[in-house]
Amino acid sequence: MIISPTVSSKLNIRPEILRLQSDLVHWRRSLHRFPELGFKETRTANLIIDKLAAWGIPYESEIAHTGVVAMIKGELGASPVLAIRADMDALPIQEENIISYRSQIDGLMHACGHDGHVAIALGTAYYLWQHRSKLKGTVKIIFQPAEEGPGGAMPMIEAGVLEQVDAIIGLHVWNNLPLGSVGVRGGALMAAVEFFHCQILGRGGHGAMPHQTVDALLVGAQVVNALQTIVARNVDPLDAAVVTVGEFHAGTATNIIADTARISGTVRYFNPSLGKMLPQRIEQVIAGVCQSLGAKYELCYHKLYPPVINDQAIANLVRSVAESVIETPAGIVPECQTMGGEDMSFFLQEVPGCYFFLGSANPDLDLAYPHHHPRFDFDETVLSAGVEIFVRCVEKFTN
Repeated sequence: MIISPTVSSKLNIRPEILRLQSDLVHWRRSLHRFPELGFKETRTANLIIDKLAAWGIPYESEIAHTGVVAMIKGELGASPVLAIRADMDALPIQEENIISYRSQIDGLMHACGHDGHVAIALGTAYYLWQHRSKLKGTVKIIFQPAEEGPGGAMPMIEAGVLEQVDAIIGLHVWNNLPLGSVGVRGGALMAAVEFFHCQILGRGGHGAMPHQTVDALLVGAQVVNALQTIVARNVDPLDAAVVTVGEFHAGTATNIIADTARISGTVRYFNPSLGKMLPQRIEQVIAGVCQSLGAKYELCYHKLYPPVINDQAIANLVRSVAESVIETPAGIVPECQTMGGEDMSFFLQEVPGCYFFLGSANPDLDLAYPHHHPRFDFDETVLSAGVEIFVRCVEKFTN
């Protein structure tokens, strides 16, 4: 479900959180200036630690290398326990924005909004700590490294961050939705992320004498075509899946028949039951084409992240909170699903939870470039809205 804005849409944000807006922007821009890759977020972690320590919030650091967990216990009771997750890492992209807070690190930028996620989580921690006398339950705020790769969620889970956690929530600022909107649904929100790399082994030779060869380029081309039949003919049309070949490398000269070809691609799906069939079918197709054309192959298949699947009850809670924050009519649209992936999925496999999208695009301010674009940026108004939604989720869940 998505709660969509109108021109006159209104955000119900309490004054105490609105007063944090300038701090939220300052923290976010400080992080944006100094982006760091996965498991190298030392400066980011230190900024988080400095804030938590200054406020007196208990925390643990150096979890899964650079992860930080803040612990806020309400004075009205220690249970239930709700976790909030925020990822910290940036991307190896050269920023093209001409802004005062432009990345100062050559070749790196926060091109996905994780700097905003950290700022929202810090604002949530501060507010909850200041109001802990009225809080029943415990909130764990998990600052996670390496979402963009190689994946920091599993190492943090293995370190015990979900012990005694009853549920978990998280958000992603989302430039695919306009400012003043929230995309949330029970069930699959984001897709599994898997990759394959295949080397076709043929027999090279002179371009004028193809009968003496096994043309790896030709075999590879047939493999690419055949792979496109898998979703069309092996996946239920009511399910969604993608098999994309993104790389094809073969040949060295115009008159030489290639002896090898390299093919790489990605696989995406929502339905976990496809997780076994798709890699099996991919290898069957490759093996069949190679056998028919006299080639051999080597296949490496890698499962990165499973699908992000929200618990229906927690999704309903988030939706009810969003409807109370954003005064607009609600409607169901497909845009709150994406074939993009997220390692929040690992947390959701362990405890009930909900990951949701917080609309952040504002075309009027030229803040609508897509995620992972060198000119990505978002409307920072969304920061206080994110804090308000998180705080209301905590209040509703713990009560």
